[in-house]
Amino acid sequence: MISIRPMEPQEYDFLMDMHYESINIVQGKPSRSELLSSPDIVKYNENWGKEGDRALIALIDNQPAGAAWYRLFEETNQGYGFVDAETPELGVAIRPGYRKRGLGIRLMEAIIQQAVSDGYPSVSLSVDPENQAAVRLYDKLGFEYFGISGTSRTMKLNLRLN
Repeated sequence: MISIRPMEPQEYDFLMDMHYESINIVQGKPSRSELLSSPDIVKYNENWGKEGDRALIALIDNQPAGAAWYRLFEETNQGYGFVDAETPELGVAIRPGYRKRGLGIRLMEAIIQQAVSDGYPSVSLSVDPENQAAVRLYDKLGFEYFGISGTSRTMKLNLRLN
């Protein structure tokens, strides 16, 4: 049975595992601790739980199988998918043994609904254009191309009409 619920504080380590999984590096991916502590990445997880941070955990038969999350960034400390200070940047990852079961879309729909409930006008993300499965998922959900950050594509989903 699949269920999705808010992350509990004791699941922070699992969220960091999922953050590591979400970073698409095909060859020579650094270790979890090395990658997550690098200056461009640490901003995604340091002081987790501050205002604007949200995470959902997907469970299959009560076992953590994936997560989706978002965080607000500031103009002076932008994430890769930064749009503006009112648009949270989201991420999603599924554990390797649980992929291709529809969890990605379910988590994305749930985190988008959370952002709507929290009153955000939009959400953004950063995706490697080589990750075609992710790009197809984001296209299907209505995300639109917004710009380029390094080698990644920034995409944005408007949640309400202005």
